[in-house]
Amino acid sequence: MRNKILWLVAALSSATASPALAHYPYCTCALEDGKVACKGGFSDGTGAEGVTLDVISYDEQILVPGKFGADSVVRFDKPSGEFYVLFDAGPGHVVEVDWRDIDGLTP
Repeated sequence: MRNKILWLVAALSSATASPALAHYPYCTCALEDGKVACKGGFSDGTGAEGVTLDVISYDEQILVPGKFGADSVVRFDKPSGEFYVLFDAGPGHVVEVDWRDIDGLTP
């Protein structure tokens, strides 16, 4: 009888548990007024103020270290050579944008 009660409690607990609400990061970059501007945030509508956004060369050198400002934007001069932008808000919350995918830049 005790096992049936425990099973019933477990079944009811899992049925009433609310699912975790996931929020996913996003980052879009475009050429604006001669600089690259990257805007970041999360799918739940929150911004990315203070979150790391680094510009990294293909040989893994950090070219431009940065953090999103109050407007959730990072602006920087286009580096010479190939690079990518890394928005890193922690495990499972990483976005990479290759320079070829930045609006306004041509390979």
